[in-house]
Amino acid sequence: MLSHQDETRAAYDGVVDLYASMFTSQLETRPFARNMIATFAEFVRATGNLRVADVGCGPGHLTAMLHDLGLDAFGLDLSPAMVDHARRAHPALRFDEARMEALAVEDGALGGVLAHYSIIHTPPGELPALLAEQVRVLAPGGLLLVSFFGTEGPEPVRFDHKVTPAYSWPVDRFAELLAAAGLVTFARLLHDPASERGFLDTHLLARRP
Repeated sequence: MLSHQDETRAAYDGVVDLYASMFTSQLETRPFARNMIATFAEFVRATGNLRVADVGCGPGHLTAMLHDLGLDAFGLDLSPAMVDHARRAHPALRFDEARMEALAVEDGALGGVLAHYSIIHTPPGELPALLAEQVRVLAPGGLLLVSFFGTEGPEPVRFDHKVTPAYSWPVDRFAELLAAAGLVTFARLLHDPASERGFLDTHLLARRP
């Protein structure tokens, strides 16, 4: 049987051009998300460690945004087609294939990790290991900004995402997972439903002590 990573990789490989055309300029109309990323970048700059991974970088537009915000940003993605697109679109930046739960990054190397809607396809039972990997690569004081679909129910909700199945999360439950991974969440932003399903756009900003 194919793993969910195999299914996700194949699904995103098949929609690269459409996905890029839909999302590379999306933050122009999403001020909350745009400003949360800018806030993340400001906190990372304050640590003095400017090296940042954009995990699940897709076509690379947010990696480029982080670079423009003064960070030494590089992008990682499961989909080789997305990585190829990102390299063509942003030839001055680094992009590599990687699984979020097995990053080719040394321990404690990064000032920040951005996970912008890139954890949504991970089954709930596998999410703690994925978050532990993000913590592993963060230096003490490093920041994680994770964005996802929030729900008000008690349990994660599986739904039919337009690309491949995904999950929305109760915000407090997700914050508990961050705490269990060793992070301290110090800011959260929830705003209007992201889709007709009524999920909330959710952004949690956490620090490794």
